[in-house]
Amino acid sequence: MNTAGSVLVDTTVVVAYFRGDKALPPRFAEVTPVYLPWVVVGELHFGAQRAQRRQEQLAFIRDLLTYSVVLFPDQATTEHYGQIKAELSEMGRPIPDNDLWIAAIARQHGLPLATRDAHFAHVPGLQTLAW
Repeated sequence: MNTAGSVLVDTTVVVAYFRGDKALPPRFAEVTPVYLPWVVVGELHFGAQRAQRRQEQLAFIRDLLTYSVVLFPDQATTEHYGQIKAELSEMGRPIPDNDLWIAAIARQHGLPLATRDAHFAHVPGLQTLAW
């Protein structure tokens, strides 16, 4: 998989994009393809199911998926997950499990993570981008 010039995008960034953050469309346009962890897609669907404008949110997700690549876990992802969880535990800086999976996929594929969650900065070996 050629990931040069690409980024993995966290839920916080996608939600801000859906909500009309004007700084994000140019950033999304700069990277091709946009990589999404499977867990982000799940979080987006959860949010859409709870939204007042459910169909509109589901349409945003469907559109996003037309120009994104969804990355799914494999054996290597589980190893990264375990390593990251242990590293953060030793540091006394645990993060939510869904974010551990996001970090594991980013680290596994050598992708920088576009996020607005500061706790990702504590993950060793993970490059974060403050979008």
